[in-house]
Amino acid sequence: MEAQYSSRDLIIEICNRLFYHTDQRDWNALKAEVFSDVVYFDMTSLGAEEAVMMAAQNICELWEEGFLGLDAIHHQSGNHLVDIENDHAKVRAYAIATHYKESAKEGKTRTFVGSYDLGLKHTDHGWRIHSFKYNLKYVDGNVDFT
Repeated sequence: MEAQYSSRDLIIEICNRLFYHTDQRDWNALKAEVFSDVVYFDMTSLGAEEAVMMAAQNICELWEEGFLGLDAIHHQSGNHLVDIENDHAKVRAYAIATHYKESAKEGKTRTFVGSYDLGLKHTDHGWRIHSFKYNLKYVDGNVDFT
């Protein structure tokens, strides 16, 4: 597959798979197709105390728990800025994530607007994300799903 596409195309494909597999809650695909085994994981803009090195398995478990009770998750990303140097790449992209909960009384959606700084490395299995930073701009809607 790689011979048919540019490195930039393949890198953006990994970003698309990140969001698609997350929305589908396909944790096995995230681990197999998207993340390296260990990821620099920075969610401080959403309240995490610090950035940490985290196993892909633990990221998937964290997200699986965080999405419990939601009826739908939808990520949309764009404006991918890709810088490639040999077998490393950096991607900056905008993204919007909407969560939907049918049983919420004060509004059924919450929307997170921000950007991502992603680091990727080319491996024997293709490009994989080894660095993940989310930069929240704002949250709108029923944040606590009350």
